[in-house]
Amino acid sequence: MQDIAPFRVIVAEEIMTSHGEIMGMFLEETIPSRLPVKEVISQIRAQGGLVCIPHPFDMLRQSALRSNMLEEIVEQIDIIEVSNSRTIFPQNSAKALAFATKYGIPKSAGSDAHTPSEIGRTYIEMPEFEGKDDFLQALEKGKISEHMTNPFIHFTSAWTRLRKQCRG
Repeated sequence: MQDIAPFRVIVAEEIMTSHGEIMGMFLEETIPSRLPVKEVISQIRAQGGLVCIPHPFDMLRQSALRSNMLEEIVEQIDIIEVSNSRTIFPQNSAKALAFATKYGIPKSAGSDAHTPSEIGRTYIEMPEFEGKDDFLQALEKGKISEHMTNPFIHFTSAWTRLRKQCRG
């Protein structure tokens, strides 16, 4: 995709660890699921990647890293998602923003799109960048634009998962 896209593509992966999801950015290789958090971070770092925490504090997602784990790895977090268009309760995003601000961690945002209509609901407008270090600086200058997804979309996602399980 990086070779054919007319725009910049960052290779990233959301990895399910033994305690929740971590996103590795600027990766070269896939990282296995269900490893301990610190092992996943180590593998991201070994590839020269960045550690991003998606949808932290989201009390409805079992895949979200919890506060005790975030506190334990805070020194290794490069980016934290403070706005996710699929997060239903605003206090979850407010908690993520407070955490990022407290520790001086660059903030990200995303649509977390599971359907075509969700693509681009939440995003960051930021300056052009070259490479991961420049990306972090550009991210700090970025402006978050957020439009929350209708909460009923979660029923669509659950229905899709159920249908796949029944077929499989």
